[in-house]
Amino acid sequence: MGDRIAASEPVRHRLSVVLPAKNESATVAEVIGRLRDVLPAAEIVLVDDGSTDGTGEVAGKAGATVVRNLYSMGNGAAVKAGMRRAGGEIVVLMDADGQHDPRDIPRLLAEIEAGADMAVGARGADSQASIGRGIANAFYNALATYMTGRSVKDLTSGFRAVRAARFKEFLHLLPNGFSYPTTITMAFFRAGYAVRYVPIKAARRIGKSHINLLKDGARFLLIIFKIGTLYSPVKLFAPVVAVQALLGLGYYAYTFLTQGRLSLATIFLLTSAVTTFLIGLVSEQITQLVYRPTTRDN
Repeated sequence: MGDRIAASEPVRHRLSVVLPAKNESATVAEVIGRLRDVLPAAEIVLVDDGSTDGTGEVAGKAGATVVRNLYSMGNGAAVKAGMRRAGGEIVVLMDADGQHDPRDIPRLLAEIEAGADMAVGARGADSQASIGRGIANAFYNALATYMTGRSVKDLTSGFRAVRAARFKEFLHLLPNGFSYPTTITMAFFRAGYAVRYVPIKAARRIGKSHINLLKDGARFLLIIFKIGTLYSPVKLFAPVVAVQALLGLGYYAYTFLTQGRLSLATIFLLTSAVTTFLIGLVSEQITQLVYRPTTRDN
């Protein structure tokens, strides 16, 4: 598949592009123009998340369908609004700040056409905004890989193509902030949907980033553990149980050999291990209910 989708290809007639944007008037017209060059008949939906610089007006003049949030609700909320408005069976999600190259979209779509439910643009080390953010993303990827049992190459990438029907099943789970990619990726793995990764090179964004590394980094980590409890609670609780049990048995061996007795600390640690294990089992059953197919109207 080349850089440009041919007019006769059916994917062109069922494709939408959703661009969440806040104060991106300097780049949005160029991004929309580049999208039109690659996908001339795709529906382009820009969600103006409470911009104060005329982003929505610029996007409208450039030919996009504009959805406006009355005030800034967050990147995830903008994505959800865009997904509700988009009419395509396949939706491409990308940033409006110029970081993502529309010429990479055909490679994402090729994975969807090959049977994937979601194709994610995976950034390499040379595409990270800073060394600190690169290290953080590598840690998140490793932790998510452990949680899901699948290779997660870029947990936080906002550049992806998805089957809209699959994505909309999880709208109620998605947070309103920047961590929606974390949630949707792990939810897809939990539901047994096919996720593929496509290497991309992200450019430097134009203008100031809306992400606070410390605050949003902690939020990303919290979301990983939150979705970990939804995805596989036993994997989350098992290390805790193991540590409690080993500490309890170790302390019992120490007190028995040195004092010939069973201490209250040993009883507490072993009891805590059993309790934590049972909580994990109950959480696992709740997980099955969360992912049971529903007729929820998104």
